[in-house]
Amino acid sequence: MRDVSENAIALSVNGLTRRFGGLVAVDNVSFDLPARRLNAIIGPNGAGKTTLFNLITGEIHPNAGRVVVHGQDITGLKPHQIVRNRVSRTLQIKSVFSGLSVGENVRTAVMVHEGLVSPFRSATSYSAVNNRVAALVDQVGLTPHMHTLASALSYGDVALLEIALALANEPQLLLLDEPVCGMGPQETEQTVRKIREIAKTVDVVLIEHDMEVVFAIADEIIVMAQGAILARGTPAEISSSPAVQEAYLGAPEEADL
Repeated sequence: MRDVSENAIALSVNGLTRRFGGLVAVDNVSFDLPARRLNAIIGPNGAGKTTLFNLITGEIHPNAGRVVVHGQDITGLKPHQIVRNRVSRTLQIKSVFSGLSVGENVRTAVMVHEGLVSPFRSATSYSAVNNRVAALVDQVGLTPHMHTLASALSYGDVALLEIALALANEPQLLLLDEPVCGMGPQETEQTVRKIREIAKTVDVVLIEHDMEVVFAIADEIIVMAQGAILARGTPAEISSSPAVQEAYLGAPEEADL
């Protein structure tokens, strides 16, 4: 179990605002996400979800507002500094080294995180690194593909590899941007199962358009629209919200006659 109090806040966002010219992409957004929860952020295209993630991870800076992770104010820090504050992220467009094997990809991430890259030693000579690589690859279910080139993996396995790379940074908070996008049913089921397992030890926030996945996996859902928070609640509360149905999910279908 993760070593946090029952009342700990994993992520606190207060008055976060980002403008691009006359467009307000994120409009005075505030929320506290408790630790020990798997949270999801949904909304139509252009709602501000990815911009919100970019603000949290330092890819862009806010015009106003604060971001606090497990009590640490990370507002305005550079991306590598935020990673050092134990925040990791995956991208909607997968980013792995296609010419390296699964194990080599993860080993590279672990060594960079540990600051162990040396021109005078073979990467495989670090026994502690090798053990951690094996553990991470096993954690995401890719042990059978340890020596498979990333370029030869299925789309779903590439997504799992990217999650392993994010976990190499030993995050307390893991942000997943559309982790099952483009997957078939079997790959989606496999990835959802792994995300559930990871969420037992790491606080997870995901952006996802697959509503079946969101309602199956999330403890709580935030709905964004036009850069602001439209609604927040449990999957049952969100699925039955008239405002959410009108803005995003669509009105309930009438019963067949």
